[in-house]
Amino acid sequence: MWPASQYSHSNAHVATSKQNEHQNQQNLKTLGMTSAISMAGPKPIDIEKTNELKECLVPFGVFESEAEMHHRMEVLGSLHRLVRQWIRDESLRKNMPASVAETVGGNIYTFGSYRLGVHHRGADIDALCVAPRHIERSDYFASFYDLLKQQPQVKDLRAVEDAFVPVIKMNFDGIEIDLLFARLALKEIPDSFDLRDDILLKNLDQKCVRSLNGCRVTDEILRLVPDINNFRLTLRAIKLWAKRHGIYSNTLGYLGGVSWAMLVARTCQLYPNALPATLVHKFFLVFSQWKWPQPVLLKQPDAVNLGFPVWDPRVNISDRFHLMPIITPAYPQQNSTFNVSASTRSVIMEEFRLGLAITDEIMLGKCSWEKLFEAPNFFSRYKHFIVLLAAAARADDQLQWCGLIESRIRHLITTLERNQHITIAHVNPECYNSVPLHANDGHPLALPPGTPQDSPVPTDPAPELKRNDKGEVIPNFCSMWFIGLVFEKTNLTVDLTYDISSFTKAVHYQADNTSMLREGMTIEARHVRRKQLHQYLSPSLLKRERTTSGAKRRPQEHAPAPAPLKKTKRLSESSTDEVSILSYNDDSNSSNVYEVNIQNGTAQVVEPVAKTADKTQEHPPSTSSTIACT
Repeated sequence: MWPASQYSHSNAHVATSKQNEHQNQQNLKTLGMTSAISMAGPKPIDIEKTNELKECLVPFGVFESEAEMHHRMEVLGSLHRLVRQWIRDESLRKNMPASVAETVGGNIYTFGSYRLGVHHRGADIDALCVAPRHIERSDYFASFYDLLKQQPQVKDLRAVEDAFVPVIKMNFDGIEIDLLFARLALKEIPDSFDLRDDILLKNLDQKCVRSLNGCRVTDEILRLVPDINNFRLTLRAIKLWAKRHGIYSNTLGYLGGVSWAMLVARTCQLYPNALPATLVHKFFLVFSQWKWPQPVLLKQPDAVNLGFPVWDPRVNISDRFHLMPIITPAYPQQNSTFNVSASTRSVIMEEFRLGLAITDEIMLGKCSWEKLFEAPNFFSRYKHFIVLLAAAARADDQLQWCGLIESRIRHLITTLERNQHITIAHVNPECYNSVPLHANDGHPLALPPGTPQDSPVPTDPAPELKRNDKGEVIPNFCSMWFIGLVFEKTNLTVDLTYDISSFTKAVHYQADNTSMLREGMTIEARHVRRKQLHQYLSPSLLKRERTTSGAKRRPQEHAPAPAPLKKTKRLSESSTDEVSILSYNDDSNSSNVYEVNIQNGTAQVVEPVAKTADKTQEHPPSTSSTIACT
């Protein structure tokens, strides 16, 4: 609001002010659901703080050099020429006259962080291949995929045709690219073609609409912010903060890139004349107090009716259960945060509140921007963890296996949240790599004393398969995720055996159903206490977690492989905490839940308090590991 001192008692001045205010509101009418909170422009301190913010971001690698930007443009140019060549050849193969095949066109469109102009050094590129109506999706995953395989610049090529949004992933001359496909109901695709027209979606299938959605949403976000440069610098800062604080992952139930972009865009709409330093501060002010599940909208939803489902809790009952709805601005409007759970929302909101406290101090000159980007100490927050271990024999298998497991972890979090004794199930989005698995029994091999902690994991895609005495394939690669647990109270008995076995069974079922399952693929869940983390993570990593500063974190170090769980029934030996978790393994379909009395730090095993044979027979564990909590 304008300060009262700026108003004159002159009637003419008042009339002029009202006219200007009305004009400003008219200009901002399309830039948000409400009028701006403040139209105030920057003060000298805002300019100073923004310059400090820019300098602080540089060491974190959020800005690319001119050479790197030029290389990306060259890669996209090469990919565009390949798409044109493929569409022309495919058109000729379908008996189209050569003169027509030369003119049907086809384009590459970028979206996501690259299109928004906020990608960091080494980031991948999200892109969309748009083809005319005579080119089918089956052609894309057949002949175009074969064409890519022939290119010497293309490595790590893989197609995910059955995904919710089908995609071809590749490394093109050093740049990671996720390339989607959309077939429009048009005879040809002109060079300069705007995808924003809603009528383009008419008669398209759902997969094409989903593929187009990324480009349409990105373009609409850029159209709806008052100052693109201020938006970009603010979004770079918020994305870095979110990644450093472990809340940047749509897959695991946090917020993904498009969600963060929309929150920043809404902040820009509310403070249209503010500089990035002020916008970062206002971002935390607004969203630490946001009344979820009130949705975040960048504009009034379009009145388009082409039959595609849109987010509308008045019509769709399932939409009423979304916890942090952030709605995309392009038709068909969707909630970009439907994966958010009660635990992840609690974690995000706590980070918003901490971010506000820190930026309050920054704006008052009590600390520097580096403090905002300090990574929190995840492993010191909790006494109890569940560690998920994914192992495979080959590097390519491990890549797919980890992708599948990561996509299912949020379902495990939701299951854990339903347990009346668990108040928080906090998953760390970072996936930790272990050293190679070369033990004769197929278990992870611990590092011998003196071995460098950052020894590289082999990248040979097809190492010689080794087998143990039972003929089982010995895994060569292992990855881990950690879930911190908070219990409602101590001195209680919590049985998680069924929850874990159901999760591992679901993962194996999906892998088998999609023909992904390979020999050597295993998934295991273990209970780990804080003092046992050194068995899984390198000392330097744990130390860095405790003493991390605002400087850029070094590349992920490989952790020593965890000590194996033997395939015999056994109780966990650690029992110094008031809440204790038992873990055992065997090859049978039955399991016992034991009660542990803890007296003077010593665990005394009592007779089994329950037998869960029927439960595990109905849902047998997919691996040899189950977990029970006492």
